[in-house]
Amino acid sequence: MSGIPADIRSILATDCGSTTTKAILIERGPDGYRLRVRGEAPTTVEAPFEDVTRGVLNAVREVEELCGRKLLDGDRIRTPQVGDEGVDLYVSTSSAGGGLQMMVTGLVKQMTGESAQRAALGAGAIVMDVMALNDGRRPHEKIQLLRQLRPDMILLSGGTDGGDVKRVAEMAELLAAADPKARLGAGYELPVIYAGNRDAAEVVRGSLGERTALKTVANLRPQAEREHLGPARDAIHDLFMEHVMAHAPGYKKLMTWSPVPIMPTPGAVGLIIEKIAKRDRMAVLGVDIGGATTDVFSVFRVPGTEETMFNRTVSANLGMSYSISNVMAEAGLTNILRWVPFPVNELDLRNRIKNKMIRPTSIPQTLEDLVIEQAICREALRLSFVQHRALAVGLKGKQQARDISDAMSQTASGESLVNLVDLGLVVGSGGVLSHAPRRAQSLLMMLDAFLPEGVTELAVDSIFMTPQLGVLSTVHEQAATEVFERDCLIVLGACVAPIGPGKPGQPCVTVEVKTASGSTATHRAAYGDLVLVPGDGGERWTLTVTPERGFDVGAGRGKPLVRDVRPGVVGLVLDARGRQPFALPADDAARIDRLRAWNRALALYPKEL
Repeated sequence: MSGIPADIRSILATDCGSTTTKAILIERGPDGYRLRVRGEAPTTVEAPFEDVTRGVLNAVREVEELCGRKLLDGDRIRTPQVGDEGVDLYVSTSSAGGGLQMMVTGLVKQMTGESAQRAALGAGAIVMDVMALNDGRRPHEKIQLLRQLRPDMILLSGGTDGGDVKRVAEMAELLAAADPKARLGAGYELPVIYAGNRDAAEVVRGSLGERTALKTVANLRPQAEREHLGPARDAIHDLFMEHVMAHAPGYKKLMTWSPVPIMPTPGAVGLIIEKIAKRDRMAVLGVDIGGATTDVFSVFRVPGTEETMFNRTVSANLGMSYSISNVMAEAGLTNILRWVPFPVNELDLRNRIKNKMIRPTSIPQTLEDLVIEQAICREALRLSFVQHRALAVGLKGKQQARDISDAMSQTASGESLVNLVDLGLVVGSGGVLSHAPRRAQSLLMMLDAFLPEGVTELAVDSIFMTPQLGVLSTVHEQAATEVFERDCLIVLGACVAPIGPGKPGQPCVTVEVKTASGSTATHRAAYGDLVLVPGDGGERWTLTVTPERGFDVGAGRGKPLVRDVRPGVVGLVLDARGRQPFALPADDAARIDRLRAWNRALALYPKEL
């Protein structure tokens, strides 16, 4: 790519978030590429500054002070590096200004509508609405909605290649009648991507060609049995740069600083998750919980094939500050309080939640505040994961041939692809996970929210630099991979979670641990217990997991499983609290006793609550 030196010694990467702009400096040393320093400053996309580059420069100045060398030339980033001044490469991601907000359309909501939604979410967009001919709304209601929402971009899909043209034309005419305006101003044409029946392309061009900035790409659902989302996602990235970012305050200047296109923050995180899954050949689940939204990413194998499918969902109303009241409303106070190991007055809980919403930058001041915040986090993650499982599905409308031999094993069309037994790694990021006072707290929050089954590793992004490394991986995969493994990803440990019902105290699972040095130890867990085998953060351990009769860890009921895992900074957790079902005691006193026992097992807090 032009503008990128062949020999890169240093890289500056920024992420322009909605409230904070983060900058990292990566340098090449004797042991490869490593993170040198990190800086941050408030984002300046809104009044009074209305120039995103001011926040970028402020964050880079902090990096300058910390690393002790010059990176700026006045109000510009020095590239390439000369001596000890400047950097060889500058890249950036952005979710400032609300990120990329899109509407998607399809003929059938459960088929092309969902395919269009997957294409938009995978490109890093927030999907404001999914519109389809069969969504139950009348034409005038759809037109009114299109005019009210004012998206950044619209993805128009529908029909298989060679299929019905008339219904696609009907949807295009609906868009033309609404004549929607773009969110960032009425001075330019709204970008529309057409990724439907190729036979209807001319009809769509006739309806929308003069009213919108129309771009036609390959059909995202060329056949009922096949999705082809790549061209639509690429077009979303291109138009995001050409139209949306070009009209955001200061972005036109920022784009001239980097030879690499600015990427939406969630899209960059998704790239890293995909690369981990491909490199390690495992199913991966990633989550980024922020103040306003929670993004969930996954890569799982499509049943009956060797193919994998990447999915991303965004829960735009579930977060830990701006959207914390929505978590309370959707989860309910009972579900939040079930994770708190001490009595809490409901009115007091409501007040705490409202205070966090109106003071979003505040942090817990007492241990009780921290426990309640982490209880809310569990429910935000759980609800987001429920939404993700509902969307991460096989193709609906796909015809599947079945016989007696595979009727019991083949996944039905439209069934969720998320199989927790196959899940190899969970990666968490966001302030409440990355900055938890003890790493064991992050581990247990993710265990409680996702309830992984079998044997699963867990990790966190240490300081939330996954977005910058995601965009960097598109031009320098070696640097991105080395920094991700050494400085970004912190392996918390592994979890062994047997599946099956049992009675408290009943023998459940036995695990033999063999370390890299050759030493062995045997550990057991009874049903209802959490057992921690402390980690040494070193080489992999080999586990021989033997469940009792009636329990399954992925090889079948009562059958042993051998697996290599990374012990991480926390260690190995034997989670015998039950799966299918998992349930807390209904009695408050029994529930609190059980929570306190689990907390003690992981040394979660410095004192008994």
